[in-house]
Order: sequence, then C-alpha cells, then structure tokens
Amino acid sequence: MTQAVRAMQAGGPEVLEFGEIETPKPGAGEVLVNVEAAGVNFIDTYRRSGVYPMEYPHVVGVEGTGHIAEVGEGIESWQVGDRVAWHEGPGSYATQVVVNADFLLRVPEGVSAEVAAAMPLQGLTAQYLATSSHEIKPGQTALVHAGAGGVGLLLTQIIKHLGGNVISTVSTEEKAELARKAGADDVFLYGEGVNITAKVKELTDGEGVDVAYDGVGKDTFDASLASIKPLGSMVLFGGASGQVPPFDIQRLNSSGGIFLSRPSLAWFVRSSEELAKRSAMLFNGIEHGWLNFRVGATFPLAEAADAHRALEGRKTTGKVVLSA
Repeated sequence: MTQAVRAMQAGGPEVLEFGEIETPKPGAGEVLVNVEAAGVNFIDTYRRSGVYPMEYPHVVGVEGTGHIAEVGEGIESWQVGDRVAWHEGPGSYATQVVVNADFLLRVPEGVSAEVAAAMPLQGLTAQYLATSSHEIKPGQTALVHAGAGGVGLLLTQIIKHLGGNVISTVSTEEKAELARKAGADDVFLYGEGVNITAKVKELTDGEGVDVAYDGVGKDTFDASLASIKPLGSMVLFGGASGQVPPFDIQRLNSSGGIFLSRPSLAWFVRSSEELAKRSAMLFNGIEHGWLNFRVGATFPLAEAADAHRALEGRKTTGKVVLSA
C-alpha cells in the first residue's frame, strides 16, 4: 500500500485526507517512483477547490522528486535506483507515484530533495521565459512583475546570468529585499497610486524596457505594454490578478510594433531532449552557485492541508514543499 493525500470533494484545505491507497502500477512508457518530496503549487489548490474540474476523490499534486522503484515496458533510458524529478506527474502527494518517463529529469546527487522538488515547474518556466519567449541578450533590460515570487526570483537570476538588467516590481518592502538579493538592479512597490509606466520610463531614461515578463495579468497588462520600447516584447505568462480582457490588436502597432506572446511550459518541453536541455541549465546554475532555489517552508506529507493554507494565505516566500 501507498500513503497519499486525496481531495475527497471540491472545497478548502479541509477536504484533503491523508491515508492509504493501493500502490499504482506503471504501464508502458511509465515508471513507479518512491517519492522523497513533492512541490506544492497553485494548480494543486485549483484542482482541490474545483476551480479546475476534476474527479473526486483524487490524489493531489503534479511535481516531485524521488528514486525509480519499477520500470514499465519499453523504457531503456531509465533504470531502478535512478534519482529523478518531474513537472507533470498527477498524484505526486504520495509515497509512490507513476510518472510518464518522457517527463523525467535526471537529478544530480548533490541536489537536495527539497530543491529537486521545488525546481521543475517554476525553474523550467523561468528558463524558457528568458531563453525562448524572449531571448535575453547582454545589456537588455527586463521588467519582471511579482519579482519576489517563485518564478520571479528565478527569472531574475537567469536574466542576470545571461547579462541582462532587471527592473522588479513587488508588493512589500520584505519582498523588495528578496528581489534585490536575487540580483534585481531596480526594485519598486506597485499597487494603488503607483504609475508603473512612469517609474519604468524614469529608470530607463525614457526609453522603456526590451521585454516585460508579466505573470500578474489584468492589473498590470496595460502598464506593461506602455513600458516597452519600440520592437520590444510583451510576454504574458500568467493571470494572478485575473485574465486580460480581449483587446484591439492594433494597440501592438501603436505601442511601437510590440511582439506579444502568451506561452505556457507545455509548449517548451514537448520532447525529452528539450526537457533535458532546459533542466541541464538549471542544475548547472545550482552546481555553480549562480542559481538559488528558495524553499520557504517544508511540511510533512500528512500536513498537506496546512501547506495549502500557507500557500493560499500568502504566508510563505519561496517554494512550499511536502516531505514524504
């Protein structure tokens, strides 16, 4: 039997139940993993609460790390005992989970279980944003909203590693300090009464930024678009404040021929080779000390409900992890 955390029905953290389930069996192209740690993400809370339609009960979680316990048919590149992590493994809040082998990352032994569980979703997102959605060149300046969030802190570090400059927006002075420690060149608080565009133009001598990375969405989109220099890029990768309403595409022309993209991770890791290439950069950063994954809190697997409360209550900075 396997211990797991299930959402018994749609609702708040109280619907999460820790108990035993039958150990899953890997099919063709899959592996069974003994889980060391699982990452806690907002998508888990959306599926638990019913924001994203799901069947109930279901084992929560999609991200984690551990060692392969059993290999399914047709797999030649992985074997029992290999240390792995993944960004897409439904049912990861468990002591054992089945994962599609195409989604596995090979984890170096020097990386802790907490960091390996925290890395895949946010790390891979930050990596593709800075290297593919808009490829940062030395000397370019990027506007990074929510710069003290999980993706924001990693994105800032990667941009700096690539030779770029970062203007970061945050909501509190505590978060401003985190953004500065991550390498942000300029940090300011955004919110009611703050003219984001005016502040960005002031910091760039009236030019604007080469790219705006916006995971906030509705509340910041217009200001982001107005903060970009001609022929720059607007990368909208989330909607924490709500989705951006439909708008007249002609605005991209009148704003200076802006390039607009709305990416998501799935399109940038469509092959195991691409996944390995992107994760290699992240593990290299960890190994050589230029990339720091901030784990803000670790909870035992049995206390997943408390982990969800902490995440939804914005009571932590950095990644929340469950230890199996």
